Amino acid sequence: MLPELNFDQNDLVTLARMPMPFGKYKGRLLADLPEPYLLWFSKQGFPKGELGKLLALMLELQIHGLETLLDPLKRS
Repeated sequence: MLPELNFDQNDLVTLARMPMPFGKYKGRLLADLPEPYLLWFSKQGFPKGELGKLLALMLELQIHGLETLLDPLKRS
């Protein structure tokens, strides 16, 4: 189950610049995590706190085909 998504523009910048802190994709930017990995989290339960919120937001962006919105933020 997806948590309620309350986010602001700073969360988008964080997605584009924050590396995954653990697991199979440790060190990969949250914005670059594969959708199947995020779907796995959605079934298992997102981590608590800010990281879980960001992973849920990234999944929503991917589901709706909006992940390219983060590309300019990765470069700046």
